[in-house]
Amino acid sequence: MAFVDEIIVVDDCSTDDTREVARGLPVTLIEHEQNGGYGANQKTAYRAALDHGADHVIMVHGDYQYDARVIPACVAILELGICDVLLGNRIRTRSEALRGGMPAIKYVANRMLTILENVLSGQNLGEWHSGFRAYHRRVLEGIPFERNSDNFVFDTQFLVQSVHFGFKLGDVPVPVRYFDEASQIPIGQASRYAIETLGTFAEWYGHLSGLRPRERFAPRDDAAAGPSV
Repeated sequence: MAFVDEIIVVDDCSTDDTREVARGLPVTLIEHEQNGGYGANQKTAYRAALDHGADHVIMVHGDYQYDARVIPACVAILELGICDVLLGNRIRTRSEALRGGMPAIKYVANRMLTILENVLSGQNLGEWHSGFRAYHRRVLEGIPFERNSDNFVFDTQFLVQSVHFGFKLGDVPVPVRYFDEASQIPIGQASRYAIETLGTFAEWYGHLSGLRPRERFAPRDDAAAGPSV
């Protein structure tokens, strides 16, 4: 792919053939010695991307659900300065999402959480829970993502931090595929994720009010100059 300079694959002690397959591909493979969790996986990937000099970073879940053909459009939007953070929006219409195989309960939960998150954050994103995300380098340099959870709520914490530090968020429509082999969060973990998502907003509001400052929303000691509140 001419528009991609490097592909970084982080293997978080997977039990399938990820490592063996990756070793035979032209990618940079990073292997965790022990399972760190969803957020820990991203922390490793972002630190590596910054160390390797990336100007733009695209995070795509490795289960082949998301269509990578929109990457050039995302990079163009980031380069123009229209947005600093872009999410792939899977839900252009309800019928399309359901017809594409999104489970009905997942669709309803996604819609309800996204509406609430938009209200609480002042944003207007099509969805907050996409596994396709694009960042300008200055976002990863300016946000203290290392202070976030190692679990699934990492994504919500990162987006709330993006709003807090004044970065511009947006989304692009991205086709997705649902199939039996695609990864799905078990109902128990999904419920915990929803609760922790709301807890992240409670933390943020507590920080903004000054009643309970949180290190997660304090500037990085080594942060490059950029948007802030």
